[in-house]
Amino acid sequence: MQFSCIKRLKAVVLLNKQTFSNMTNTHFDVIIIGGSYSGLSAGMALGRALRSVLIIDSGSPCNKQTPHSHNFITHDGETPKSIADKAREQVAKYDTVTFYSGLAVLGKKSGSGFEITTESGNSFTAKKLIFATGVKDIMPEIEGADACWGISMIHCPYCHGYEVRNEKTGILANGELGFEFSKLIRNWTKELILFTNGKSTLTAEQTSTLKEHGIDLIETEIEAFEHTNGFIEQVRLKDGSSLNLKAMYAKLPFTQHSDIPETLGCELTELGLIQIDSFQKTTIPGVYACGDNVTPMRSVSNAVAMGTLAGAVLNKELVDEEF
Repeated sequence: MQFSCIKRLKAVVLLNKQTFSNMTNTHFDVIIIGGSYSGLSAGMALGRALRSVLIIDSGSPCNKQTPHSHNFITHDGETPKSIADKAREQVAKYDTVTFYSGLAVLGKKSGSGFEITTESGNSFTAKKLIFATGVKDIMPEIEGADACWGISMIHCPYCHGYEVRNEKTGILANGELGFEFSKLIRNWTKELILFTNGKSTLTAEQTSTLKEHGIDLIETEIEAFEHTNGFIEQVRLKDGSSLNLKAMYAKLPFTQHSDIPETLGCELTELGLIQIDSFQKTTIPGVYACGDNVTPMRSVSNAVAMGTLAGAVLNKELVDEEF
């Protein structure tokens, strides 16, 4: 995205390649990569602690097409964008916080801290880093899946289940995950179909248990999600048949949205998440991580809580180093 000038709202500085020369400060106490809920929450904690902070954000959150956010008290039913916009405006009140609009692509240790380089070639240094970069979901090779993701093809019943309660619903999963996910989703609807999208890997006992609870199992591969503006109307199978559905739950594979943590040496878990301790610290000293990139419990409220903790603990680390 190109900007013709610097737009300054209170303390927010938006920068791109053309306006980079107007920025006098390139060294910060902390660089936060990712400016969505977790990154903004960490930025607020650090801004209130009077730390100089740079938040680098590419403007591509994973929930960008989700129509409403739920299960976040005081914000229930708001759009993800409105929550993020309000958060950004509030963080902007702290004049030690600076925003850079762009994509961080490289990171390395530098002196007593770290250096981050953006896609435009701009470089910044900081004593500490926070990665709030989220994850990138890998879409199945099913026509319409990308358009429906976050709208009627959903990942979390706590975030979206109430809105499709008691509706005819599908689950796209197999094996142990498919069995356990079916048990969970049945709390919200009894009209449930498990699509294994190929040969089932459930055990005979699991299959029998699902049948006893009225959960159908379909092994035929899915051809397409027929939808209107992302809202599923039918699931078309490769044998030519189709079924009417209102929603489809799916636990999709994912990759880290940024590979910088790995290049710095941060270890990942078996699930592919950044490994952290109970204080959001990664396995590399001075590097923290928070949000969807560290937990399978993906929700706005959880991301906000982790960001606050990361900011507070990191500030205490800086305080201890100064004494």
